[in-house]
Amino acid sequence: MRWDIQKHTRDFGGACDKAINQGRALKSLGDSDDPLMGMGCFSFPRGRGLERQRLETRKGEGLALTGEGNPSPFRPRRIANALQASSPLPPGEGDGTRFTFAPAPARSPSMRILPQDQAALDLVGRGEADLIDRAVRWANVNSGSNHAEGLDAVLGLIEAEAGRLPAEVERIPTQGFSTVGDDGSVKPQARADALKITARPEAPIQVVLTGHYDTVYPADSAFQTVVARPDGALNGPGIADMKGGISVMLGALAAFETHPERERVGWTVLLSPDEEIGSPASAPLLAELGARGHVGMTYEPALADGTLAGARKGSGNFHLIVAGKAAHAGRAFHEGANAVAGAAMIATALHGLNGRREGVTVNVARISGGGALNVVADNAVVRFNVRVPDAQAATWVTDAIGEIVSTPPFEGLTLDLHGGMTRAPKPMDASQTALFEAVRETGALLGQAIAWSPSGGVCEGNNLHAAGLPNIDTLGVRGGLIHSAEEFAWPDSFVERAQLSTLMLCKIASGEIDAERLKRLRLETL
Repeated sequence: MRWDIQKHTRDFGGACDKAINQGRALKSLGDSDDPLMGMGCFSFPRGRGLERQRLETRKGEGLALTGEGNPSPFRPRRIANALQASSPLPPGEGDGTRFTFAPAPARSPSMRILPQDQAALDLVGRGEADLIDRAVRWANVNSGSNHAEGLDAVLGLIEAEAGRLPAEVERIPTQGFSTVGDDGSVKPQARADALKITARPEAPIQVVLTGHYDTVYPADSAFQTVVARPDGALNGPGIADMKGGISVMLGALAAFETHPERERVGWTVLLSPDEEIGSPASAPLLAELGARGHVGMTYEPALADGTLAGARKGSGNFHLIVAGKAAHAGRAFHEGANAVAGAAMIATALHGLNGRREGVTVNVARISGGGALNVVADNAVVRFNVRVPDAQAATWVTDAIGEIVSTPPFEGLTLDLHGGMTRAPKPMDASQTALFEAVRETGALLGQAIAWSPSGGVCEGNNLHAAGLPNIDTLGVRGGLIHSAEEFAWPDSFVERAQLSTLMLCKIASGEIDAERLKRLRLETL
């Protein structure tokens, strides 16, 4: 049994360090005279010595009481009271106590690598060259989000590799969507197929694995091939984001399919063609899978040091069409209505939303429109992106945008807003916290130090979480400088990350990572 005791104040970690280091909490518990075992950590036997528990504090994460056996349900409260009495902590929230109690990480306290797990991990290790080589081959084929031929070519290559798995492989049509041209015209646009790979859909536990095979690099980009840097890193378009991640994913699944407990877990892979433009076509597919699955695994690149993304902001993409009236700029200027001037005024108002609510940003990315210098512009398009930390902020900024565009800045203009919030915020709720802790401990078995930090970026993990699926969304290779000609991935991270995913799947199958409990925790916060 494990309890996490989290504090709502920023100085919680320091205050608890002080209390524990001075030994006051240990003394007030009265269970043992064991010495302290380092900053913020001590252990003590209970009863007949059949149980050892540990109280630890990590700055920013709160305290955790870990025990094996069946600890008294009153012990977390006693520890809270002990710390209250022994250190000058400021008042907390909720029921008047200074601490809140959250569920434990969804994993077994005795998690270890079993022989059958090691066999799967060794299989990954022997396949290192293939993991890297195929990612390089895929990255050498341009698949920018709007490059239809390139997308189809890469999809064919990945489809061939997926066919080696004992699973059903099928192309899934994605829904069409409308795009706004620079001249203000609205046109329907088709999108490439998604690739769906399915094994054991009837199994009691369902894992959803997602990724995208599009990149940010257009067909005419000068950045087209993968090369090795002098330091050994691979530099190429999509090698980290995320063709390397797709290779890692497929390698982990191939290894897991040799595990004797695989029948307990079914899995579905969805590889989409439009993540880099907000997933407008694949969003319904992600929502459907997220609702059905227990745990999600998405293969965006980790940071270069292996850090995972924790909480993510939500995001929205907007396109405002400003229509005016053309006129001769010299002979009849006052008969016209300048759409570009109106767009600039609206852009200024949108920019003015920044700083008005914590964590909310509005980025006016582009204004297009107009024509000849001697013509009053009759069209313009303002394109902007918003980022929000939570659902309340999303409502606030959406309302604020609505108010700005409800009335044209001057007579003669009409406004037509397209787009909206595309990805909901992904907070570190109870399910995410428990899953991250389970992944951290899984990584520790492999000698991998797993950490995480909040991100302002968004991805398919936001979509899955909004649909009710706890997920880790940066299980891809270690790399960096994505969305630039300096994008890179570290070759040694291919096996490292594939082994992490393999062991996660093994522990989900064994029940040591409790997928059903993780799903329940997520549904409780929907």
